[in-house]
Formats: sequence, structure tokens, C-alpha cells
Amino acid sequence: MSASHSTKWDSGDLYESYAGRWSRLVARTFLEWLGQPFERDWLDVGCGTGALIEAILAVCEPRAVTGVDPSAEYIDFAMAHIADERVRCKVGDAQTMPVDTASVDAVVSGLVLNFIPNPTTASAEMRRVARPGGVVAAYVWDYAGKMELMRYFWDAAVELNPNSADRDQGRRFPICTPPRLAALFASVGLTEVETIAIDVPTVFRDFDDYWSPFLSGQGGAPGYTVSLNEAERAALRELLRRRLPIRPDGSIHMVARAWAVKARA
Repeated sequence: MSASHSTKWDSGDLYESYAGRWSRLVARTFLEWLGQPFERDWLDVGCGTGALIEAILAVCEPRAVTGVDPSAEYIDFAMAHIADERVRCKVGDAQTMPVDTASVDAVVSGLVLNFIPNPTTASAEMRRVARPGGVVAAYVWDYAGKMELMRYFWDAAVELNPNSADRDQGRRFPICTPPRLAALFASVGLTEVETIAIDVPTVFRDFDDYWSPFLSGQGGAPGYTVSLNEAERAALRELLRRRLPIRPDGSIHMVARAWAVKARA
């Protein structure tokens, strides 16, 4: 989905073990921050495996929720795991969404804006489909800072191979900061723009629980991991084992920070 590096997105189960489980924790806090009334029409842009949709159903008591995602595999996964007649998901591009103008009350997007080739176009589309006065909001990982499970990974990867720096998501996605997100939303005519940090705990049972998802190829860092030869992968694994804050019981406790932005259409 990145313009400069191809990223694999075709397995809901593998994505859930990598980042989906942490996204679910962020989603609830994000929705509470939005504070939307019940019985509203929602649109989830880049709905993926349905983590944010499930949170909307649990927290917001929506009238209807539509999900749009370019991956047919993710749409199938979401619909197989969400048994609710208020939900419908369809394949679509965030930059040209198959959604009527001014047709939804709340337009949201989780962990997607940085992967869209033209986030300005996508943000303008989010504004287009929102009803006047409706909320438009999104969240993205803080790749350069406190999304620690990825930050530890890329710091180690770049130390071992400086040529991998251009794949470091903290460098690839400069949009993932509060000022850039706020400027993006303001640039398409959205108003009352606000940002917030959402921190959630990421606790791994042991090193294997942390490392195994990086072998899936599902996402930027796992894609990089599987591109390495066996010796390179082993060197990365052992450097991470030395660097991670592993407790005496073997567990690893870190923080995943997302930056969230919201505005009025």
C-alpha cells in the first residue's frame, strides 16, 4: 500500500497476531474521545480485519456501519467475524470511495492514512462523504516514537544494516505526528481540528510471542524480516533479544502509542 515499498495485506489471522490485537485496545479509547451520540451512521475507511468496526458496535450503538478496504481478503475476514445486520463491508479505494456524498455522520479510519498513496485525497474524500457538522477522525501509530514494539525492531534492523533505513516506518511515514495530522485535516477544509496521544500496554508472554509475528510477512516490519536471509534474520533476532526489556519471568512490557486526530466536516 505504500508508494515506495510494497506491503503484504492478505491474511486477517496473521495481521491480528502482529498489530490487530493492539489496534483493538486503541479503538475503544479513540471512540470514547470522539464522544458521538448513539444511532448514527458510521463509515470505517480502511476497515481491514474489522477491529474498529467491532469497537463501534460495542461502544457507540450505531444505526449502521459501512467498512471500505482495498483487500478482499480482509473484507472476507471481517464479515466472517462480525455477525451484525447493521454492518456491511465492501472493497474500495480510500481515494475514490464508493460512498454517497454527505451520507454518514461519523467517518473514521484506523492505522490507514499513512499507507494511502495520497492521504490528502483520502482526507478530502472523508470530508466529502461526511454530513455537514459530522465528525471525521483517524489514528495512526507513532512509528518514530512510542510505538515501541516497532521502534525496537527498526532501531535494531538499521543498526545491523544501515541500508534498511529507508524501510524504517518512523522515517517513511512523517505524516504520523500531531502537527502533520492536524495540518492534513485543515488542508481539506475540516474545522475544529484536535489531536491526542493514545497509549495502550503491549504485553508479550515471552520473546517468541514478540518475535513470531515478524515472521508472517504481514505488514512493513514482517515484510522486511522475511526478505532477509537466514543469517541476517538470526542476527536481528538475537540483537532484539538483547535489547528488549525482558523481565525475569520472560514477559515483555511495552507501550504502543497512536496519534489520533478529529475534526468537523
